[in-house]
Amino acid sequence: MQFDELNIPPQVMQGIIDAGFSSCTPIQAQTLPLSLAGKDVAGQAQTGTGKTAAFLVTLFARLLRRQTDTPDKRPRALILAPTRELVVQIEKDAQMLGAHCGLTIQAIYGGVDYMKQKNALKDGADVVIGTPGRLIDYLKQKVYTLKHIEMLVIDEADRMFDMGFIPDLRFILRRLPPFDARQNLMFSATLNQRVMELSYEFMNCPQKVSVTPEKMTAERVDQTLYHVANREKFPLLLGLMRREGMARTMVFVNTKREAERLQERLNANELPSRVISGDVEQRKRLNILEQFKRGELPVLIATDVASRGLHIEGVSHVINYDLPQDAEDYVHRIGRTARAGAEGTAISLADEDGAFYVEEIEAYIHAKIPVAWAEDDLFVHTYHRPRSKPAAAAAPRPSRGRRAGTSAPGSAGPPTGGAEPKKKRRPRHRRPKSGGASPPSGK
Repeated sequence: MQFDELNIPPQVMQGIIDAGFSSCTPIQAQTLPLSLAGKDVAGQAQTGTGKTAAFLVTLFARLLRRQTDTPDKRPRALILAPTRELVVQIEKDAQMLGAHCGLTIQAIYGGVDYMKQKNALKDGADVVIGTPGRLIDYLKQKVYTLKHIEMLVIDEADRMFDMGFIPDLRFILRRLPPFDARQNLMFSATLNQRVMELSYEFMNCPQKVSVTPEKMTAERVDQTLYHVANREKFPLLLGLMRREGMARTMVFVNTKREAERLQERLNANELPSRVISGDVEQRKRLNILEQFKRGELPVLIATDVASRGLHIEGVSHVINYDLPQDAEDYVHRIGRTARAGAEGTAISLADEDGAFYVEEIEAYIHAKIPVAWAEDDLFVHTYHRPRSKPAAAAAPRPSRGRRAGTSAPGSAGPPTGGAEPKKKRRPRHRRPKSGGASPPSGK
């Protein structure tokens, strides 16, 4: 299906042309005829299949057809997403596809200037894209209102459940106009029972759309699994990266500590890398992502905070240095490559602990991950070890037998620290006084 076959306003069509789109992806071909006709849709699609464009085209088309003359620019559309990275990506796509629509788009998320976003929301926006936490914060302060929302989009609904956002999500949804007075779109990697219960509660008879549910992973991802001892993971990783010439690679680990350790080792071996994790400051995180997107940074090390919501073109390899404990995270990790019809490679290293997760992952994706055996010459055992950081200088300790704050033996003058002398500890058992009478016996 071509976009020009659909009933899309010319302003939106121009944004589609500017983005270089012509043919619809499967999820767009199934969603757009329904959503453009005003129906609610609950869609299941893998990451990187074009679902963002599907709901943005619908959103802009609806707002343009229902023009209002509200002078205060109250929000008319709300897009909810679970992570800051996903909000930033949706906003970027929205600015591109809606460039000719004359609508104001505002992203709201934590980790950046609080007052700047608050003032922008006060000034007014047609489309608000945000994470639940900060949206609720501004809502309670009455910075904006949700009473005029005509279009609601919930993206990555299953992730909302995983991250504990459902109470916040319900708080927001209960302050919207009635479900039959707005259009509702919801997208999720899985339409499980929890997600569908949410759709039936807050949507108006949604049409269920599913794209290739029997195959969980992207078709063009070449997957490989290596069984390797923990102590040999880094030598194998180094050998793989040198052999395959990974120009733009994402390496996933399970903990921030492991990410920082791996960064030090890669940098020491002339493989520039940086880390993004949940507690990296938002501006710094966005700066790192921009370096990676521009090709200035060849290796990006990430925890699962980055496994969803990032659309980075040209990622050639995804490496699971640690296999994820949640099988669903495996799908989203390897979905960072082979996006929008491109090809990519996903390599997983299963050590003594990671091997326990393989069976669950394969059951979830309904497929066996091809196993490869690394030859000895693939391991790089001669490599640079990062220099250990110098220990912090310890404060000088007082000499033994001398309390802190007292003068050294032989020095003149009173103690200089002003500390009170400690009392002598009383012995636990007291010796009987010599010469004392013995206690009477027999009683």
